[in-house]
Amino acid sequence: MPHYEKHVFICTNERDPGNPKGDCIHKGSAAIREAFKKGLHERGLKGRMRANAAGCLDQCAYGPTVVVYPEQVWYTVPTPADAEEIIEKHLVGGVPVERLIMRTAENKKDPK
Repeated sequence: MPHYEKHVFICTNERDPGNPKGDCIHKGSAAIREAFKKGLHERGLKGRMRANAAGCLDQCAYGPTVVVYPEQVWYTVPTPADAEEIIEKHLVGGVPVERLIMRTAENKKDPK
């Protein structure tokens, strides 16, 4: 069974347009997923790291939602450029991107 150094899950959940939670797909998660897949491939990381579409991660209100394992770092990733930053700084460099770490009602704090 393959073992990945990092595994990235990108929420691609879709809800009815009137749902108050919203969804990640309408916030651009398909483009975010493609940016992760392309970025990993271009850097020769395929096989070592993997980016997968995920169903609902139950954080669509804060999305587009991305979680990186094994560290369990949850991100709000608004643009493909932000995905690129996560690849460079976190996946390659080993340092989570603080400004993109998900801020929920439970863990709101001032970004540094």
